[in-house]
Amino acid sequence: MAKLVFENTSEEKEVADNSTIQEICEEAGVPFACTEGVCGTCVIEVVDGMENLSEFTQEEKDFLGEQDLERLACQCRIKGGCVKIKF
Repeated sequence: MAKLVFENTSEEKEVADNSTIQEICEEAGVPFACTEGVCGTCVIEVVDGMENLSEFTQEEKDFLGEQDLERLACQCRIKGGCVKIKF
């Protein structure tokens, strides 16, 4: 099981390995408009655990440009471990 931690609220959610984080983020108040990686409403900051997320998608590379701390929640998956995000 993987764990997603919301730095803003200190809320922690356990999720299955390789889960998309979209649904969990929606429940926590992260807005989604398109879910296809083109609108940018779901940009999250990865505070800790970037190595536990899937590789950047082409949509993320196109939208975010430099891949440092930001991800599109609709595009990334938690491979396992713990990931702390801020939105």
